[in-house]
Amino acid sequence: MFRTFEERCWARDTVAALPHDRSRLLVEQGIPTELFVNSIDRWIETMIADDRSGEDIVPRIVNAKVIAKEIGVLCGHLVIDRLIQNYTNNCSLQWAVEEGGRVEPRDIVLLINGDSSEILKIERVLLNILGKLSGITTSTSKWVSASENIGIACTRKTEWGLLDKWAVHIGGGLTHRLDRKDALMLKENDFASAKKIYESIIETIGRVISEIDLRENSSFIIVEVQDEEQAITAAKMWMKLQNRNENIQPIVLLLDNMEIAEINSTIIKLESLDLRKWCILEGSGGISIDSISKWDKSGVDLISTSAVNRGAPPVDFSLIIEEAEK
Repeated sequence: MFRTFEERCWARDTVAALPHDRSRLLVEQGIPTELFVNSIDRWIETMIADDRSGEDIVPRIVNAKVIAKEIGVLCGHLVIDRLIQNYTNNCSLQWAVEEGGRVEPRDIVLLINGDSSEILKIERVLLNILGKLSGITTSTSKWVSASENIGIACTRKTEWGLLDKWAVHIGGGLTHRLDRKDALMLKENDFASAKKIYESIIETIGRVISEIDLRENSSFIIVEVQDEEQAITAAKMWMKLQNRNENIQPIVLLLDNMEIAEINSTIIKLESLDLRKWCILEGSGGISIDSISKWDKSGVDLISTSAVNRGAPPVDFSLIIEEAEK
């Protein structure tokens, strides 16, 4: 059902050349970036505030363990470490399962030593975070395991923002762009807003692409297209823009809700016009895990879907406090 952590790392590395892998903007050389730390802290602060946890009547130093209650893939080290660091004064932790490691029922994943009152204060938040993120990683791992030739990316439709993105990454998936500033994305509504009265939508797509400032945007640009004609128009204009500026960066064509038969036809047309090399092709819209085998053979470079993270069932964990230390 799941690839091993090493296999997921290999799968991720094989698509790392795609600009959709933005994980380096979250963690660099094992250390969370300021962007990611700020996001982690905001989510934790909100959850702590909503939980309004009380304190143990008789606080004492205890050992506690977090135990998996079902099969899954673990995610949450960085977030739980931050939770313990910021909201306890006298607690230490030891992970028994690595980030991205497989867990089985009754596996101990985390050991905590500290004041019982402080452990109880963060218990529910800790379990919610660990369960939610591990659920997304577990879901992503299933999608990645079902894929043979293409990358699996999430979208900006998230429930916990950058935390969702990190969990997808640990599951072997691609984060896609992290926020609006991370990459230029031109969608149907952007073209509709930019359309002049006398223009056809095809003319608008060509004009808007020709006006892209490559000094500001070059390494990751996504253009959403609805059919073959739009795809060819976008690719042609991008090639002209790149040649004019002596660049060789490909553009991402997001083939939105296009049937696989039309995608096949579009790819043949792109190849015949020597445009395929200028494009990274992303399939999106109405994709299910059961349809991955078809997408594997479609000729796209990756697929993107919010299904890998949104609505992913959490992995169930429990926290057990043992006898107080003597």
